[in-house]
Amino acid sequence: MAGHGDELVTAHRDSHVGIARGAPIGREAREDREAGWLRPGATFAHGSGNRAREEEPDSERTCFERDRDRIVHSTAFRRLAGKTQVVVYPTDHQRTRLTHALEVAQVATSVARAVAANVSLTEAIALGHDCGHGPGGHASEEAFDAFLPDGFDHGPWGADVALAELNLCAETLDGIRNHSWSRQAPATIEGEIVSWADRIAYCAHDLEDAASAGIVHLDDLPELVSARLGTGRREQLSVLIRSLSRSIVEAGQVGMNAGDAEALAELRRFNYRQIYTRPESLEQSQAVIAVLQDLVSYYIEHPSRLPEAFRSDDRVLAAVTYVAGMTDRFAFDQAENLLGWARHELPRSMGHGVGPVR
Repeated sequence: MAGHGDELVTAHRDSHVGIARGAPIGREAREDREAGWLRPGATFAHGSGNRAREEEPDSERTCFERDRDRIVHSTAFRRLAGKTQVVVYPTDHQRTRLTHALEVAQVATSVARAVAANVSLTEAIALGHDCGHGPGGHASEEAFDAFLPDGFDHGPWGADVALAELNLCAETLDGIRNHSWSRQAPATIEGEIVSWADRIAYCAHDLEDAASAGIVHLDDLPELVSARLGTGRREQLSVLIRSLSRSIVEAGQVGMNAGDAEALAELRRFNYRQIYTRPESLEQSQAVIAVLQDLVSYYIEHPSRLPEAFRSDDRVLAAVTYVAGMTDRFAFDQAENLLGWARHELPRSMGHGVGPVR
């Protein structure tokens, strides 16, 4: 048996691939690379990393790489797998909030690489941008609005509540907090890229899901959309990613040319008319709102039924925080088992979407 003084030998697979020896590329080297690569106006990791609770820098990762890793391993991020994007109780091939976040990250990082913005910050914002969503899609915001003086907005809720324990950087939190177009613009170019990527991704993939479910027919797309962007997700993403990247490089600000921007806006209007605000979607939104408001009211009246980690002197905030963190299935099961909701009264699956107000 080898003694403590013996040279350390590590096991490895048989491989024909040779790797040059040397030290791992640590944080400071990564930061130095950014200085020679990122465009003017991009967010540099060096000098960033401002957190609500001060921490020592990581030896290997930049502050934004660290944020990205924390988000991926968080409970709030994992629960996105069980939260509505458009369709409640999605099938194996329909989007959830988790797959939406991954697709937004793909679009956003493609643009960030093309324009030499900070890819790590962009990815962290994109992966975390929807972690504040409640169960049942955007209908949950209307449900929780009734209990909170300032209303419920999934962006600030994600930054300030759902992900608060991660102690993320100020730049990451700003991008998550302000990714929706209904709020002020993000403070960084990376946050603005994610805001555009979110709109690009959901317009394309919500249409694809709706077409697959038989809710819409691609032949009915407005002429401006089909002529300028195409009818399929792959083609639409290709056109819009390139348009956004080209406009950033040429104009020096985040946006796209007027023709492509109008086509994207027209696609979004089509989705609203045909998917999000169709009668079935609105009906299901009302069912989601009723379920969630009943659950919040129950926990306000019975705070001892909350998990201990959620209990606080503010019963209303505690109840909203707990219910907002639920997955769709858990919330609907709680309504059935705890409150006596009949199964036929709960939101339905198979293409009956919950219409968002984005």
